[in-house]
Amino acid sequence: MSRKRAIRWTICFAALALLAVVFFILELAVGSAKLSLNDVAGAFTGSSDRSARTIVRDIRLPRALAAVLLGGALSVSGFLLQSFFNNPIAGPYVLGISSGAKLTVALSMMFTMKYGILLNSAEMVGAAFVGSMLSMGAILLLSGRVKNMAQLIIAGVMIGYICSALTELAVTFADDANIVNLHNWSMGSFSGINMNNVKTIAVIVLAAVSAAFMLSKPMSAYQLGESYAKNMGVNIKLFRTALILLSSILSACVTAFAGPVSFVGIAVPHLVKTAFGTAKPIVIIPASFIGGAVFCLVCDLIARMLFAPVELSISTITAVFGAPVVIMAMLSRRKEVSE
Repeated sequence: MSRKRAIRWTICFAALALLAVVFFILELAVGSAKLSLNDVAGAFTGSSDRSARTIVRDIRLPRALAAVLLGGALSVSGFLLQSFFNNPIAGPYVLGISSGAKLTVALSMMFTMKYGILLNSAEMVGAAFVGSMLSMGAILLLSGRVKNMAQLIIAGVMIGYICSALTELAVTFADDANIVNLHNWSMGSFSGINMNNVKTIAVIVLAAVSAAFMLSKPMSAYQLGESYAKNMGVNIKLFRTALILLSSILSACVTAFAGPVSFVGIAVPHLVKTAFGTAKPIVIIPASFIGGAVFCLVCDLIARMLFAPVELSISTITAVFGAPVVIMAMLSRRKEVSE
């Protein structure tokens, strides 16, 4: 049985890695200016013309890397929240964490733009982290009062709506010169990200994902119940705090650079757990990261090309593909409970 499981995991990891490579290359080659694979390769070797090098290295490469890193971050953040709340439909977008980060970033951008100041990457992430923690704090306070997870999820959705409404209200009263930038960012997109942003994203995301992976063993124990985890020597309070901080950092980083991106944090972990046939964190965390990267690469390609040259927001596409998965997760959970 263990051998069959190992073979299944190997095949799934290989398939995810192959899909990630294929769609990453397509991200570099496909667009309003179509490039051949030779043009893409030449952009890195110097054999392509200047325009091809600019398109690939300065525009498409940062965008593709951002989709990989931020998609993986959202997926891992969703898995951490699902483990924390023991619910497959818990995620940064559904629980209002992304919306809280969106609100604080929008307010920070409006305040600084008014005085002609642009936020740097660290300040953007910091503002988003504050919003994420405020929303998470509200969720945790409510978790002690509500009777079941369904009510907590509804409360999270309501918090998200309140934060989104406040953000839209703030954008309405922003200076005309800043409304376009704020509106485009608030819709969610991987465009406009440069290599300096990618470096910042990589440091934050890879550090947080690595820390989450190191928590795989206590997370496995926690999945079997809080009492079991305590008996295995897990410091529950410290462990839960670590999950909250890591999931908030990951979702904050995504919101700071790409705006709110919906349903990735719920859909991808559910699909990955179904494909691998396990919920073991030591397997699902890396698998979710690669799966999130593939999912966002595909969605970003569709957002760019479906109605080209008009570009759709990334959340529009992720919602179309992610929402049905969330419905499936809800139905499967209800079936398990009834049985």
